[in-house]
Amino acid sequence: MLLLALDTATPAVTVALHDGTSVVASSSQVDARRHGELLLPAVDRVLAEAGTRLDAVTGIVVGVGPGPYTGLRVGLMTADTFGLALGVPVHGLCTLDGLAYASGLDEPFVVATDARRKEVYWARYDNARTRVTEPAVDRPGDLDLRGLPAVGAGALLYPDAFPDAREPEHLSAAALASLAAEKLAAGEELEAPRPLYLRRPDAQVPKNYKVVTPK
Repeated sequence: MLLLALDTATPAVTVALHDGTSVVASSSQVDARRHGELLLPAVDRVLAEAGTRLDAVTGIVVGVGPGPYTGLRVGLMTADTFGLALGVPVHGLCTLDGLAYASGLDEPFVVATDARRKEVYWARYDNARTRVTEPAVDRPGDLDLRGLPAVGAGALLYPDAFPDAREPEHLSAAALASLAAEKLAAGEELEAPRPLYLRRPDAQVPKNYKVVTPK
């Protein structure tokens, strides 16, 4: 097994390789505006660090969000392209699940990422491996989380709503790859690599625009 994991659902552009036993190389850069520019160089960097080639990869793992439309689709389209070119399966994993796994917490907690518009993408967990609610998008002040610990950039951004905010702030593909490898080894079926947007994109077609046709 050699899994190539990547995620662009948050400001972190993150890539990792996992050989079925451990992470052999990883790269993460935080830049919310340069997902498309940074992702492929990060893949090249990780492959070079591991001393291997892209055609040695046996599976792709990609974070499916939730996340902003533009950033999220960069990772998903790249993963689909790699899968088609290599003839290998492409597995999806919830980005929030990767953050939860990275936390290592063995108690109830919340994962919250920045959804912009003064909102967060969030879900509740019983422990680092067990999500108990579906991912949702809400204003932090509208949530009643009973003082649960929280991880993720959204938790750090809104301390009044998440007074017990903890690291990690952003997802690392190393955690995503490790979680996927663990699930696959246990015979679990992973998600389809389809985006979890939770809301419409910011860009909209103008209403009542004038159609100009040639005479």
